[in-house]
Amino acid sequence: MAIIVGFPRIGAQRELKRALESYWGGKSSAQDLQAVAKELRATHWNHQKNLEYVCVNDFSFYDNMLDMSVALGAIPKRFRALELSGLELYFAMARGAKGVAAQEMTKWFNTNYHYVVPELELGVVYQINADRIKEQYNEAKQLGYKPKISLVGIFTYLALSKFVDSSSFEEHYHAIKKAYIALLKDIATLEPNAKDIVIQCDEPIFVRGHDSRFYHLIEPFYNELKALGFTLFISSYFEECSEALAILAKTNIDGVIVDLVYGSTKGLEHFKGSKKKIYAGLVDGRNIWVTPLAKRLEVAKQLQALLPSEQISMSSSCSLLHVPYTKANENKLPAKLHAHIAFAIEKIDEILLLESAFKGAPSNASAWAENERISAERSSAAQGFSLPNVASKRSKPYTERIAIQHKLLNLPPLPTTTIGSFPQNPDLRNLRRDFKKGVISEQAYNDGIKDYIRECVKLQEDVGLDVLVHGEPERNDMVEYFGEQMEGFAFSQNAWVQSYGSRCVKPPIIYANVNRAKPMTVEWITFAQSLTTKPMKGMLTGPVTILNWSFVRDDIPRKLVCMQIAHEIAKEIDDLQNAGVKIIQVDEAAFKEGYPLRREKVADYEQWASEAFRIATAVAKPETQIHTHMCYSDFNDIMDSIQSLDADVISIECARSGNELLKAFQKVGYKHEVGPGVYDIHSPQIPTTDNIKRQIQAFLEVLPKEQLWINPDCGLKTRKDAEVRPSLKNMVDAVQALR
Repeated sequence: MAIIVGFPRIGAQRELKRALESYWGGKSSAQDLQAVAKELRATHWNHQKNLEYVCVNDFSFYDNMLDMSVALGAIPKRFRALELSGLELYFAMARGAKGVAAQEMTKWFNTNYHYVVPELELGVVYQINADRIKEQYNEAKQLGYKPKISLVGIFTYLALSKFVDSSSFEEHYHAIKKAYIALLKDIATLEPNAKDIVIQCDEPIFVRGHDSRFYHLIEPFYNELKALGFTLFISSYFEECSEALAILAKTNIDGVIVDLVYGSTKGLEHFKGSKKKIYAGLVDGRNIWVTPLAKRLEVAKQLQALLPSEQISMSSSCSLLHVPYTKANENKLPAKLHAHIAFAIEKIDEILLLESAFKGAPSNASAWAENERISAERSSAAQGFSLPNVASKRSKPYTERIAIQHKLLNLPPLPTTTIGSFPQNPDLRNLRRDFKKGVISEQAYNDGIKDYIRECVKLQEDVGLDVLVHGEPERNDMVEYFGEQMEGFAFSQNAWVQSYGSRCVKPPIIYANVNRAKPMTVEWITFAQSLTTKPMKGMLTGPVTILNWSFVRDDIPRKLVCMQIAHEIAKEIDDLQNAGVKIIQVDEAAFKEGYPLRREKVADYEQWASEAFRIATAVAKPETQIHTHMCYSDFNDIMDSIQSLDADVISIECARSGNELLKAFQKVGYKHEVGPGVYDIHSPQIPTTDNIKRQIQAFLEVLPKEQLWINPDCGLKTRKDAEVRPSLKNMVDAVQALR
């Protein structure tokens, strides 16, 4: 029977988001939050009732990696000292508390989902806690379902962890292994016979290929885990994992779940003649287009040369966490587009239809015929287009440009700024909502936006920032805002996807050729500039981020879609600079997450992604200073790409990691200017002046003051008004003291 790797947890109407924010805001109790969670799980399992198993422990209040840290007892010392427990401890690790910094967050492989990075230190006594896992298992059993427990695999957990001491990978492996085995032994008590407990260990790290730190440990570890008696499956996804499959085929595990949408059947030949099961991930868990079931059935049938049909079943390619909940709530999309998309619930139907076709005949002949019609329609929908031949590099080299810009801008040492967005308070959201619904006039809407911009500019001048922003009050989302003003994009009503914690995004749908009909930002930026004599940054989202944070058409190559977007952003940059805007920020927050996970595919992505940014910015005059921003990343392995972007200033998120990320820039001799984040905007904690001074002093140990800008580590959109002013004031005070 068919399965899925995991299911979205936020709810059809973002019920989890609202429950979390109510709890964090002190408006509801822990019991209220738990009640919402229990109800959501029951609803989600009901959607999975026709699958072989329902997914247990894929549900999380914040993040599954954080859940695994708590389950293993991997609690950093600074949180142990707080003497917190339960949800208070859990959320403190994710969000910070009582002056204690939260754990780092970074992107989950090449997705827009963020995970909380485990911090491991030898000598910690790991006290396992399986209560949450066992509770969810029993809930599912009581409702009559057969559970499959999802766990982050030990090698993925370790490979994505931060070691806060100098101990080796293998030393940490042996320490975590004891806790991991102890956790599974506790889980084994759920049933009289452990074989009745189905465990899915997620090991997406395997798609990165051979890793000398742990490949020799895969076989003995999973044999030891299987010896506990469980029915044990290993899941890997996002690309192929042929090297690990060759090892897993030799183990005693019961089978594997493999991504055959973004991966291939390579490596599965090692399972020929075995008794193991293969779950073929043939329905895309990362994009929203209807699955071409007949084509995917051909792939499934290739596996029959390896194993009998009864050992092969269908699956999602990865967790459905990365797609929206259901398209049933979408009634404003064009009818043709609506027919061409499938969200999580619809993908379960596709998996079941594919499974029935593989086992004999489609369970619903009319649904199969409709799928074939839509698939044929999509494959013939790609329209030819040509891209104009334009420059892909600035007219002058950086050293000449920056001298011109310094003379023109005349900024003090360690110039201060923010990343762009300011808080989106309820009044502002209500203003945009009322305008969209036609409750207020365009004039009333424009007046409200201008009032917000005035207040935002005044706040920044009051605290003493050097380079200002307009606060982006007109923007609901940094990608959606631009997509709404370009042809080729469509927008859903409820297609929300979790980014981290309660943060959800609603990606645009790129379904046709992209074109900018008119200027998108000039009116608001020039109005903001008229309010101050200080430089006002123009704020744009870069082509690679727009691509990576959208659901992208799959009938032409992604890189061609990206180049289309780049040409349209270039037009906007030219309009801004001709309107007198001297600094333009082109955010590439999602540049890193677009990287392929297989090393052999990286060079091609780096080439076209960097070129797209340069095409977008090459139009900038030498005196126009181009900034960019990148979110949480390990920059060490992408420094060549960062240098090839040729931005004048790059700001980065690194407040949770001291000066470690900045050292990547020092190591390669990076000459352009850098704005490392001095405080964490994902935490509600207000940074003190002394803390920010210490952070800046740490940065000055790595790069000279002439090369540094000072800013928060990301936009302030998710923060409250009462947090922003004191945080920025403390940041400016710290800089002035150091100046």
